[in-house]
Amino acid sequence: MVKSAHGAQGQAAPTAHAIQRTVTLEGGAACIAQGRDAAVDFLTRVQVEHGLPVSERAMHLTQLVVSELVTNAYKYAPGPALLELRVVGDTVEVAVWDSDPVLPVARAADPGRVGQHGLEIVMAVARGFEVQREPVGKRITVRVALPDDPGGDLSGRNPQ
Repeated sequence: MVKSAHGAQGQAAPTAHAIQRTVTLEGGAACIAQGRDAAVDFLTRVQVEHGLPVSERAMHLTQLVVSELVTNAYKYAPGPALLELRVVGDTVEVAVWDSDPVLPVARAADPGRVGQHGLEIVMAVARGFEVQREPVGKRITVRVALPDDPGGDLSGRNPQ
């Protein structure tokens, strides 16, 4: 399922300036690749159709964020998940909804731990990160800067 700012008949929706896409991920290991592919297609469209700059770094980081969030939804939540991609200003927002009500918690760094570093990675590369409880499940939203940071900061974070 794909939604965009324009209706199926090409009519502008109330949020005509929004550039967005929603994908239903039915589950199974293939949904991880499906999510990454949707992110690449979306950001390519943002560049080609809307003329917005999307750095190679932003393309790779967005795929990484989608991969980590969708992997967690696949591993820990029963049923389908939703992937929402939208451009807000100079960022891409990646939101993943799943049915598991348990909120994720970043663990302390532990170089001896094998696996379960996804949330740490996502938080390290994100310009913004938030988790919201939903009537069913939760929604995790991550923001990644689209253009390269002029200060050279790979995470795209604003200087403090």
